[in-house]
Amino acid sequence: MPLRIVFMGTPEFAVPTLAEVVGAGHQVVAVYTQPPRRAGRGMAERKSPVHAFADDAHLPVLTPGSLKDPASIATFRGHAADVGVVVAYGLLLPEPILAAPPLGCLNLHASALPRWRGAAPIERAIMAGDTETAVTVMRMTAGLDSGPVCLEERLAIGPDTTAGELAADLARRGAGLMLRALSALERGSLDCAPQPSEGATYARKIDNAETRIDFSRPAQEVHNRIRALSPRPGAWIEVGPPSRRERIKVLRSALAAGQGAPGEVLDEQLTVACSQGAVRLLLLQRAGRRPMDAAELLRGFRISPGTRL
Repeated sequence: MPLRIVFMGTPEFAVPTLAEVVGAGHQVVAVYTQPPRRAGRGMAERKSPVHAFADDAHLPVLTPGSLKDPASIATFRGHAADVGVVVAYGLLLPEPILAAPPLGCLNLHASALPRWRGAAPIERAIMAGDTETAVTVMRMTAGLDSGPVCLEERLAIGPDTTAGELAADLARRGAGLMLRALSALERGSLDCAPQPSEGATYARKIDNAETRIDFSRPAQEVHNRIRALSPRPGAWIEVGPPSRRERIKVLRSALAAGQGAPGEVLDEQLTVACSQGAVRLLLLQRAGRRPMDAAELLRGFRISPGTRL
C-alpha cells in the first residue's frame, strides 16, 4: 500500500525525486523546503524549485527556518508519516525529527559515499578531477551524510562534463533509485550497510572566493574549476581598463596547446595560458546577457591577444 511521506528538499536537483514519489501514488503529507529568497535584479522573493512544484501539485508546503524548537518537532510528528524522504534540503535534521517516522528517514546524496559528504559533492568531485561518482540512498543518522548505504548507482564523469550536466543526470537516476528504495521499504526488504571507515572526504560549500579563475594554476585544474562551477555560480574573469572592469562568466572550456605568462590571451580564439599548458574559453556570459560562444562574444567585446586576465 502507498506510504505516507514527508518530503524535504529545496533545489532543482530534488524535483525529479518528488515528482516520481507523487507519480508512484505515495501520499505526500507535507513538503518541507527552504523559505523564499530574494534574488534577481529586482530582488523579488522567489520560491525554491521544490516549493514551486509542490504548489503546482497542490501539496502542503512548510518553510521553517529551523526544526529544533518543540513546536516544529510537534508539527513534524503530527504528519504521522511512515518515512521521511530528504534530497538536498539544506537544514540538518535533529534527532527527534529523524526518529519520528517509524520507517526512518532516507536521504538521496550525489556522491559515492563516504567520498564527498557535505553540501557540494558534485562540484567538489569535478574540481578534484574525479572520473567516477554515484547517486546514493542512505538511512539518515545524526552524523553528516554518514548513515548506512542502502542503494547506489555509479556513473562516469566525462573529461568535459559540467556540474549542471552531471547534476541533471544524477537527479534523474536518483529519482528512480529512491523509488526502488521505497518499494523495498514497503516490503520490509531494504538492506543497508555501514559506510567504510576509510576514504571519507568533505565537500564544503562553494565559497565566493573560489569562483575567480586563477590562471597561475595548471590548465587541468583551471578547466576542472570552470566546469565544476558551470552554470552556477559560474567561474569568472575580469576584463577591461581599471575604470571599466567587467566580470564575465566562463561556462565551458577545453584544454589547449600554448605557452605564455599565466593569464595571457594567446590568440583570437581566447586561448589563455596557465602555469602549465593552456585553456580555450568556449562559452561565456556577460552580466545581464545570454551565454554566447567565444567568437560571438569577441565580435562585440574585444579581448586582444596579449591581454592579461
